[in-house]
Amino acid sequence: MERGVKNIREERGKAIADQGNQIKKVSETSFKVRSQSGNKTYEVKSTPNGMTCTCPDFVYRGGKCKHIMATRYYLEVEKDTPKGVVTEKVHLTYAQAWNAYNKAQKAEVKLFDELLKDLVKAIPEPEQTTGRPRLPLQENLFCAIQKVYSQLSSRRAHSLFQNATDKGQISKAPHFNSTSELFNKPETTAILHQLVTLSALPVAGIETDFAIDSTGFRTTTFNAYCGTKHGEKKQHRWVKAHLCAGVKTNIVAAISITDEYSNDSPQFGPLVRKTAEGFTIDEVSADMAYSSRKNLELVGDVGGTAYIPYRKNATGKAGGSPLWKKMYHYFQLNRDEFMDHYHKRSNIEATNAAIKRKFGETLKSKNEVAQVNELLAKIVAYNLTVVIHEMYENGINPEFLHVKSEVCT
Repeated sequence: MERGVKNIREERGKAIADQGNQIKKVSETSFKVRSQSGNKTYEVKSTPNGMTCTCPDFVYRGGKCKHIMATRYYLEVEKDTPKGVVTEKVHLTYAQAWNAYNKAQKAEVKLFDELLKDLVKAIPEPEQTTGRPRLPLQENLFCAIQKVYSQLSSRRAHSLFQNATDKGQISKAPHFNSTSELFNKPETTAILHQLVTLSALPVAGIETDFAIDSTGFRTTTFNAYCGTKHGEKKQHRWVKAHLCAGVKTNIVAAISITDEYSNDSPQFGPLVRKTAEGFTIDEVSADMAYSSRKNLELVGDVGGTAYIPYRKNATGKAGGSPLWKKMYHYFQLNRDEFMDHYHKRSNIEATNAAIKRKFGETLKSKNEVAQVNELLAKIVAYNLTVVIHEMYENGINPEFLHVKSEVCT
């Protein structure tokens, strides 16, 4: 059944492309495709994570609609060669500020340590009245996040701590187990959440639109399993990260971490409220899993507009939410305009991919507390790399210490 539907979409897509005047190239990554059943046009965009379309078929079902199929056929070019007719694919390119990107990449390692040193200074040192002098919390945080950034084991990362000592970034290289001990403490979680928030604030002046989604990170521990008796194999546990990311810089403004079976929608409100503490929110986009009156009202309460597609069975009844009714009619009557805003959501897919590409999708820690803390440290490290890029592309000047009292009180 599904195979037949797929073939129909392919045939219709090829029919659109064969007409020759139904597809208009808007930019290197954007195309307007005329509807077969009317005068409407739909926008097909090509992203590093695949093609998207503003048509209802793609919005509600996902996968490749006939307009995406048509665009794919459109991008195939037949050329006559000595060996016959050869079909070559037109490779899409993406705009990139290469000069700024190259400078940021070359300077990242050096600047990362400098920014991390300033960032952890925003965390106050706990008072110690008795016992032997402890390793300063700020220095332990510096080493733990530096280790996650390096992707080295605890023992191999010890040489990084020694280098940091030589550079005067920390006073003394700690024992290689000190970072693991820090991640094993439940109280570390709140501190790392503060650092996620603080590490994102340097781009607050250029980020007003946000996207929300979740993604999974694999652990090295296993779920309970029934063994050979029931023919079940043991499987890795996963941790789910719910992210609110800026659509321009891909900075992570807020994060919530749950188990792999938790629902996405309940995390929407906390993420929006946390983001609003440091950012001005104009728009929030998310997929239909987050569609609810409560979530629309939450975004409205912080001064923004939520662009979340309505489910097929949704109605325009207010149900206590005038905003729900207003956005429902806007969605129905101005679908193309609505979808232009909604498709900013695809940027969070790029954020998820960048985090995993840079720092891996596997958490090395063994227990749940440490896994959460390791994942938070990944996000802090990722945010700092984004800040470094924005220093070169948009000329921002990150200053963490001046907001110390605001974040840590």
